[in-house]
Amino acid sequence: MRVIITSVAAGLAAISSASAADLPVKARPPAPAVAAEVSNWTGFYVGINGGYSWGRAARDVTFANAVTGAPIIPTTGTAGTDASRLNGGLFGGQIGYNWQFSNWVIGLETDAQWTGQRGSTAFLCGATITGGPCLPGLTFAPAGALGTVANVDQKLEWFGTLRGRLGIAVMPSVLLYATGGAAYGTLDTNVTLASFTPAGAPISVAGSNKDTRFGWTVGAGIEAMFAANWSAKIEYLHVDLGSVTTTAILSTAPGIGIGAAVNSRVTDDIIRAGINYHFSAGPGPVVARY
Repeated sequence: MRVIITSVAAGLAAISSASAADLPVKARPPAPAVAAEVSNWTGFYVGINGGYSWGRAARDVTFANAVTGAPIIPTTGTAGTDASRLNGGLFGGQIGYNWQFSNWVIGLETDAQWTGQRGSTAFLCGATITGGPCLPGLTFAPAGALGTVANVDQKLEWFGTLRGRLGIAVMPSVLLYATGGAAYGTLDTNVTLASFTPAGAPISVAGSNKDTRFGWTVGAGIEAMFAANWSAKIEYLHVDLGSVTTTAILSTAPGIGIGAAVNSRVTDDIIRAGINYHFSAGPGPVVARY
């Protein structure tokens, strides 16, 4: 009897093993969805910026007879050209719009900047022993007089740009871009002309000109999203505002005088950092659904 029971149990175990081998294997559940970051630079943005500008004012001066207008032929000691720095900090804001196509981003941006840039220089129309054309009306040069001096002081009060931007998203939330377009700004120029009357007495007059100039700008930058809807950027711009002429005329006596016309060409090299708020969603994690 025990032998029969043992044989039956062994047979049932063999049948169970064979049946289990014929059952289909259950598929493993899919792996959890992984968050993949995508980029969305399209939309309006607004922001603020600040930085520093290394400006340069290249100046040429022409001295002339105030009565006839004839240019004064340079004498020994006359300085007619000069270039000086026009440096200072800047602060402002920007607004723009981006369109994204795959990894490429194009956009338009305009900005306005307050700046404390200013610089000054002096030009000399050198005198001769008898006074010469740089000291009209004089038959001698006063003791210690070098001639007629034109002191020039300039300040770039503000400037703005209207630029296109072309960039590529090298990472979903990092944009490298080039930029260029129009620039404009107001240059305040003051010229003080100091000379002597025919009697040898010091005399001076001031001339000023505040002119809004239009020019061009090019540059490049990098911008990166650091939080939802927020990005930070570092940017370089070269700005050329063209030339402006300021004149001062000094009458040393009735029918006698000297004038100076100062032509200035202003350029800027700017480094600035900024923060933008994007009204679109901006780059962020997107989870694929299965």
